[in-house]
Amino acid sequence: MRASAAVERCGVPSVSLVCDGFIGQGSIVARGLGIGGLPIARIPGHVDGQSDEELAAGIGDVTFADVVRHLTTPVSAAAGGGHPKSRDIVAEGGFDEVNAVFEARRWSDGLPIVPPTPERVARFLACTPDPPDRRIGVLAPSGSAATVHNVAVNGVMAGCLPEHMPVLVAIAEVLADPGYGVEHSGDTTGGDALVVLNGRAVSALGFNCEEAALRDGYRANTSVGRFLRLYLRNVAGFLPGGADKSTFGHTWRVVLAEHEGAARSLAWPTLAVDRGFEPGESVVTIARFTSGGTIGSIFGDDPERIAAYLADGLVRHTSWELIFTLGFAPGTYCPLLVVSPMVAGTLSRAGWTKERLRERLFALARMPASKLESYVGEWTNLLPGRPSLHALVREGRAAPVFAEGSDPERLVPVVASADNFLIVVSGDPTRSNAYAFASNGMHGYPTSRVVRFV
Repeated sequence: MRASAAVERCGVPSVSLVCDGFIGQGSIVARGLGIGGLPIARIPGHVDGQSDEELAAGIGDVTFADVVRHLTTPVSAAAGGGHPKSRDIVAEGGFDEVNAVFEARRWSDGLPIVPPTPERVARFLACTPDPPDRRIGVLAPSGSAATVHNVAVNGVMAGCLPEHMPVLVAIAEVLADPGYGVEHSGDTTGGDALVVLNGRAVSALGFNCEEAALRDGYRANTSVGRFLRLYLRNVAGFLPGGADKSTFGHTWRVVLAEHEGAARSLAWPTLAVDRGFEPGESVVTIARFTSGGTIGSIFGDDPERIAAYLADGLVRHTSWELIFTLGFAPGTYCPLLVVSPMVAGTLSRAGWTKERLRERLFALARMPASKLESYVGEWTNLLPGRPSLHALVREGRAAPVFAEGSDPERLVPVVASADNFLIVVSGDPTRSNAYAFASNGMHGYPTSRVVRFV
């Protein structure tokens, strides 16, 4: 759809071929691009679920006629509208009446929202140095502007506190950054964003970074995590059945706050420092992750054995995502490892720095080359033609490390570089566990912003 919009603006007629199930998403993308009538030719069904004969019949009976019709009909350049203005009153009445309106208009996530009255919104706006009408950026696919005012509205709805507002604005700034890739937030593999918070904001705003990290039950972590999903829904336009085409989704992820005190005591840099920010600086980092799981009951004090167990967990949660290591978007696979302060402390006492752990993970988190090739070219169709790792390296689409040796069972890393591993210290200080997240690569690439307080 984006390519079609570009050529239409150059005066070249176009038609986008879209499978059933993606028609709604295509229309929303077109409206966000400012061409509400961008032509779509329907392909019945899905190409992966049909025989050659069925596909040919659908194209002959339906698609061809759509192509001819659209190429002989002028395109409407009208963008979609109908959104309320920033200060419109959209519902009146009590809690139940307001929630009924918001649910009917698909502005809620299925749970009751806090009605965003002008008074509540004003209290949020008072907690940011930005003017309400500040335009943060434009969010795809809706094409709607992210503003400080609509950040406040969705923050109220999510149950946040007014003092959370600087964190919410930083989140919106990440979503508006082209490097993050918010337009991919509705892809079919269902990756969801995770907010990682660093700096004094963690303690000052009451974010949990100890027992039950990543679990609901703490207002700051839970409500700010919910805000992110509501904002993607209400401003970016990711609605199920429309732009959100996830086959299997997640509920919103609560904010992961790094345990600043534990990291400091170990002389391990936080994630924010790893990303170039000053120690103690309040920073929001967002990335999209497709799956995750616990690496439980890490035993003993041998750092090599601990690293091997952590590496095994990272490999176990990695499969088709390897297209972001090579071929599809080389070097953008950035898995996240969350280690409890107890595990990090055991490694630190053995003389291991965070950098040494990252290097050992790169050496140990490996799989047979044949299996990696199966993930990206045999069991999926993401790299057509089932290219070998050697071919990808020759073409410059994979790092040289993937072509060292000819044995198909040689072990190759799951990331292109040790720097691709994200490591955060958080969780119960008295438990020896870790958690591994698989990354959704360039479809939500790790992006950070400073939290600016009044």
